[in-house]
Amino acid sequence: MWIVALALRRPYTFIVMALLILILSPVVIFRTATDIFPDIDIPVISVVWNYSGLSPKDMADHITSMTERGLTTLVNDIDHIDSQSLNGVAVVKIFFRPSANIQTALAQVTAISQTIIRQLPTGTTPPLVIQYSASSVPILQIGLSSKTLPEQQLNDVALNFLRTQLITVQGAAIPYPFGGKSRLVSVDIDTPALQAKHLSSVDVVNAISAQNLILPSGTAKLGDLEY
Repeated sequence: MWIVALALRRPYTFIVMALLILILSPVVIFRTATDIFPDIDIPVISVVWNYSGLSPKDMADHITSMTERGLTTLVNDIDHIDSQSLNGVAVVKIFFRPSANIQTALAQVTAISQTIIRQLPTGTTPPLVIQYSASSVPILQIGLSSKTLPEQQLNDVALNFLRTQLITVQGAAIPYPFGGKSRLVSVDIDTPALQAKHLSSVDVVNAISAQNLILPSGTAKLGDLEY
């Protein structure tokens, strides 16, 4: 009852306090951060592999299984692993214990992902490693369609233009677009003509690879000559 006695002795003080609360309440309400998702302290790292042309079974046998073996060998504080193999895509989710150091785990996952590339099918590119928590769920999906543009151009628009604008949104994690067709060069081989010249399809691949060169620019002075 002491607060009632204090209010009776100092009425103007409590009137001013009530006015301050009434004035400041809208400011505090509008500036208070809100989140509809509770904070679940379970760190998760996703490793997304892409290899166009492989069936889900081949992705599971040759990429997903190899990734899981490497992760369980060299990465610490793993709670469980959830994997999904799709057509040309393998998604491996690593759930860590709440006490895990996520920065160390991220470095370990990235390191083992780079190491096992030697054991994966030829031409496998490094994966996309995404870090998030269990409370971070995708809340927006964007689908692109066009009656005039082909799938290759839609893929270019999503990857090179739309994705670069969305990545600037605070807190957003934007993976590579799924679907569409990537630009590629197809070579039709005349097998009898190659065999007549004692060549194989591997020689054609090597010849194309040798022509795809990225040369450094600038000059180098060696002796009296400048190259």
